[in-house]
Amino acid sequence: MITLAIIAITCVVSFLAFNKPKLLDDLILWPPAIQRHREYHRLVTYGLVHADFGHLLFNMITLFFFGRLIEQFYSAELGRLGFVLFYIAALVVSILPTYIKNRRNPNYHSLGASGAVSAVLFTYVLLAPWSKIIVFVLPMPAVLYAVLYVGYSIYMDRAGRDNINHSAHLWGAAFGVVFTLLIEPRVFTHFLAELSNPRM
Repeated sequence: MITLAIIAITCVVSFLAFNKPKLLDDLILWPPAIQRHREYHRLVTYGLVHADFGHLLFNMITLFFFGRLIEQFYSAELGRLGFVLFYIAALVVSILPTYIKNRRNPNYHSLGASGAVSAVLFTYVLLAPWSKIIVFVLPMPAVLYAVLYVGYSIYMDRAGRDNINHSAHLWGAAFGVVFTLLIEPRVFTHFLAELSNPRM
């Protein structure tokens, strides 16, 4: 499965980068490297490296549980590599606003697959809004989690109290929703029908 391949590649590269600072430096999003040296690969490779094991684990567990359904959807809509294209596009789109904002800031760095994982998660919410997910051992419907996630990310992005790129989370989520509806507009009708029939 493509989802498992993405997880495997991300884990291998992240683990290597934990012990090889040079590899991390070559892959991380560092705006001056793109602005001055045209290292555009960083708009994708930043998603292969993570800050620590917890950061990697959270993203990959989320991708494991939700990516497989979305892989099936995009394989049906765009062909075998549909999910790969969706995932890579989500990495790029979710980080572009951050890159543009910080393109002349030599002190800025960003890493992690969270933007693309958000795109996967929110596409899942469109397809199965009432499915139960577990958040810190608390079960809740996916659509409720989506609302809480967006609210929290907006608040934290404006507050700027941590080093997490909440903007990438929001842009990734928006990309997942918009791109999915462009590919298959009937998903919107399906989503509304599901919302009108709540179940736990």
